[in-house]
Amino acid sequence: MMRFKVETPTKLEHGVEQPERRAEPRASAWVLPREVPTLARNEVHVWLVDLAAEARGVGILERFLDDGERIRAARFMFEQDRRRFTISHGVLRVLLGGYLGIEPGEVCFSYGRWGKPALAEGSKPTGLCFNLSYSYRLALYAFARGREVGIDIEYVQPSLAEEQVAEQFFSPRERADLRALPPHVWDQAFFQCWTRKEAYVKARGKGLSLRLDQFDVSVAPGSPAALLATRGDPQEAPRWSLQSLAPGLGYVAALAAEGTCWRLKSWRWPSDVLDVGKAFAQRPPWAGLDALGKLAVRSKS
Repeated sequence: MMRFKVETPTKLEHGVEQPERRAEPRASAWVLPREVPTLARNEVHVWLVDLAAEARGVGILERFLDDGERIRAARFMFEQDRRRFTISHGVLRVLLGGYLGIEPGEVCFSYGRWGKPALAEGSKPTGLCFNLSYSYRLALYAFARGREVGIDIEYVQPSLAEEQVAEQFFSPRERADLRALPPHVWDQAFFQCWTRKEAYVKARGKGLSLRLDQFDVSVAPGSPAALLATRGDPQEAPRWSLQSLAPGLGYVAALAAEGTCWRLKSWRWPSDVLDVGKAFAQRPPWAGLDALGKLAVRSKS
């Protein structure tokens, strides 16, 4: 399997998107890698994938899934949901295969007590941690070495941003901060709060055992994402960093990662999985994309 020296992209700064009713990803905010991105220990990589654009390649990505993943996909009632699951998990395997230097189908998972996926014992001892989230047509992936990560993306739906939901799941401090905001920013602030909380919960890997009202995150639009306080263990909050992400118009997303001394790099997946081989013809990809390109060629022949 070939490996290549990477050209480091320019560091990106993510702003806060104002809610709009369009769902196209902002491709200009994310870098399409020319070669293998090297994941340093002081970095967190986040990948943006347009699931709708990958619809033609679902059959290719499905070949990378194991039996358990195919069973999970088959349980979805609607074809669109099955397709999104298949694409998002197939791409995850390609990305993990790239970072590990193995084929996508060789990636093996284990699952924590509360369901958080991790690399199975016996995988290369790289300390590679990862997390996945998808909503409607967009998916986000986070990768780091030696630090836990969690990521969450949500499509802004005003009908879900109700005060009774905040009363049930948000902390008293967060609810007070939301009530202090003008009505026209409520929806954006609600989903910023939700995604920041979900990202932290996913990074911790404790599922529903970690109650959402037992910690505080920043809420106001435009404010830096932050874990402000944790009940039970006051020293927990300084151990984590939160980062707002701008995946696309109409979406809100957040990243949580252990520690503070890390740098974010944002990558964009090629727009069409069937064009991967062509897109990287002059710039050979890593192991996963190489395998994907070969399958794409076969599917066209």
